[in-house]
Amino acid sequence: PQVCWLSPEQTAGKQKPYMYTQGQAVLNRSFFPCFDTPSVKFTYSATVKVPEGFMAVMSATSWEKQKDNTFVFKMSQPIPSYLIALVVGDIVSADVGPRSRVWAEPCLIEAAKKEYDGVIEEFLVVGEKLFGPYVWGRYDILFMPPSFPFGGMENPCLTFVTPCLLAGDRSLVDVIIHEISHSWFGNLVTNATWGEFWLNEGFTMYAQRRISTEVYGLPYTCLEAATGRALLRQHMDATGEDHPLNKLRVVIEPGFCLFLGVNPDDTYNETPYEKGYCFVSYLAHLVGNQSKFDAFLQAYVNRFKFQSITADDTLGFFLEYFPELKEKGVDSIPGFEFDRWLNTPGWPPYLPDLSPGQQLMRPADELAELWAADGLNMEAIEAVDITGWRTYQLVYFLDQVLQKSPLPEGNVKRLSKMYPKISASQNAELRLRWCQIVLKNNLEAEYSKVKDFLHSQGKQKYTLPLYRAMWGGSEATRALAMETFSATAPQLHVNVQNYVKKILGL
Repeated sequence: PQVCWLSPEQTAGKQKPYMYTQGQAVLNRSFFPCFDTPSVKFTYSATVKVPEGFMAVMSATSWEKQKDNTFVFKMSQPIPSYLIALVVGDIVSADVGPRSRVWAEPCLIEAAKKEYDGVIEEFLVVGEKLFGPYVWGRYDILFMPPSFPFGGMENPCLTFVTPCLLAGDRSLVDVIIHEISHSWFGNLVTNATWGEFWLNEGFTMYAQRRISTEVYGLPYTCLEAATGRALLRQHMDATGEDHPLNKLRVVIEPGFCLFLGVNPDDTYNETPYEKGYCFVSYLAHLVGNQSKFDAFLQAYVNRFKFQSITADDTLGFFLEYFPELKEKGVDSIPGFEFDRWLNTPGWPPYLPDLSPGQQLMRPADELAELWAADGLNMEAIEAVDITGWRTYQLVYFLDQVLQKSPLPEGNVKRLSKMYPKISASQNAELRLRWCQIVLKNNLEAEYSKVKDFLHSQGKQKYTLPLYRAMWGGSEATRALAMETFSATAPQLHVNVQNYVKKILGL
């Protein structure tokens, strides 16, 4: 299950087959013999022979090409098994910074270079300033074929990302900050078990938002965090707050064989990310001083680098680093006990203050109100200039419009005409929301946009909500769902195919 073989139809170039591996959480055991647990770290080397006309790349600190199209890779830093990754395909590279290059199929390489030239180094430099040296040497990005079902996978030295990030106007480049943040949290300091996945993801969300604040300012970061909090709310409403998976410390029952235990992949949801982020923010709130907490994070990375640790190690180190907080007994403040954070399901007991984001949310809220009105006040609408709005402000606006949908007859059609920046955007986050609005408002004239978007990519996060919306809609949208799926099924990852079949009752 770890090794994904793509036919030419599933690639961007449609000419040659492609192979990639996806190890997280426990699939690398099907690729090579290993202790497939994040608690064991090791260095590795590999020799890979591929046919003429193909290139091999791995998550390694050094590699060289020998004769007969044989590649030799070495990872000189100890990593857990899930971070070993291999790609073989028709791929080429282009430099985009002093220690970064982009890799992609030949038909995507120009777009990738244009989008990321000079961008990665800026994020890396801020990360180093905040969390200490970047130890992996290179930071390359590999743009995967459109059928890649995930947003990104933080394989060291070589992050795999969806080609959906190639918006054409750099409007999604900040998505890579999350994967860059894993260079310290996850790859360098790693959760010892998948039951404490929040140590990887909660700290990475916090680190991502610290870098984003330095680069884009606090209001924008608060707006992005508000989007994340809304996703956590949706997830907890869907599963029920007291679901055992809505704890930070999840009990993964081992079985005596693979089929009887719990697959850690089944525990994957918004909780370790967003509730984990709230817990790290709570620790920062206890410290009460951002630069002191930044210094703690550097010390934490330095203390545990190249190790796999538990939440007890993390929290023990926190109390040792701040003896005055330990003396105050901050680990057992009623209602906010560390133990409660880890072991009680449900909504986070502490939420960071996102009010600086209001200055960006308020205009978006007001504009959505105007568009939802019965008689459109075009004078008021035209007075709002959205040309300077960045992605998350537009996403927030569209989420509000979607919540108010269906809008009065004709409003969405006018909205589409008024903002081609949105309705004709190549930005995948905007395309997803626009397609959802089109479906919710039965705007048949733009159903082709839904079809085009589903033909262009196979990312799970974008594909499943659109099939759910089509299947929950009219006869026409159900027919659209069937027609689109039968045309695109061969280009989708097998897991995504199966999820869509479930939605369509096939």
